[in-house]
Amino acid sequence: MKGFFEQLGPKTKVKHGDVTFDLPILYFRDDFFALFYSADFQRVKMLMPSEQLHPVLISKTKAVVGICAFNYMATSIDSYGEVAVVIPAVYGQKSPLLIMPLLLEAYYKGFGNLVLHLPVTTKQARDAGRGEWGYTKFIADMHFTYTPEYLTCRMFEKKEHILTLKVCKRGIKLKDKKPLITYSVKNGSLIKTTIPQRGIHRSSLMPWGSSIQLGKHPVSESIGNLGLSPRPLMSRYYLERSAILPAGTVIEDEVKSLDGYFGTNRKGKHTVAYSEEDEGS
Repeated sequence: MKGFFEQLGPKTKVKHGDVTFDLPILYFRDDFFALFYSADFQRVKMLMPSEQLHPVLISKTKAVVGICAFNYMATSIDSYGEVAVVIPAVYGQKSPLLIMPLLLEAYYKGFGNLVLHLPVTTKQARDAGRGEWGYTKFIADMHFTYTPEYLTCRMFEKKEHILTLKVCKRGIKLKDKKPLITYSVKNGSLIKTTIPQRGIHRSSLMPWGSSIQLGKHPVSESIGNLGLSPRPLMSRYYLERSAILPAGTVIEDEVKSLDGYFGTNRKGKHTVAYSEEDEGS
């Protein structure tokens, strides 16, 4: 039986701007932790680039927003940090079943995550993401902290605080072989990307002690304007995870633009600490 990374076909060399890389991009080892909040349905719905893309609902008035942190320790384009702000959504079904798409994720037809913001710590990751998938990437500084009790990511643009994500280590342990599916917009086209992954995660409902703190940065304000619930609905963190990022597929043309925040052209910071005393700034 072939291993996860041994199932790949031939690689394709891709160039965007000054950046050249091979597709698919391989993620050999990373840390991934996330919180999911309820949010105002009408505010979230306004952000959908296509009338065929519908936010997942947990009630008639509440959608879901996820804030996810990735510390990519070993990849085929070097190590970097990334934070994703996403809206779980279903493509093609006007009234997806309440909650069910969120439970089944990629096993639910049309399910995926619309990427609102995707800051990263390197120019290579930014240019590759924007050029190939239309991902809303900009360069930020990220400081990860790991303790036996929790994981955090503090994110800044230079000295301006954007957000701090804290996920406590608790929850039911599950194997995960479902692909991670994203929706993004590139040159007026809606792109669906299916990312195979393998991992083991722990998930917890209404997780005590987990939180997000938002700054006054434009990206912070755009998240806050979605009407997030005071407490997260769910937390998730991976004990181990690997993934393969291939090219995406155009599923619809002439959709609304989703450019996101661009930021400035600079080198981002990416640090890791293992106690509060060791945290950088």
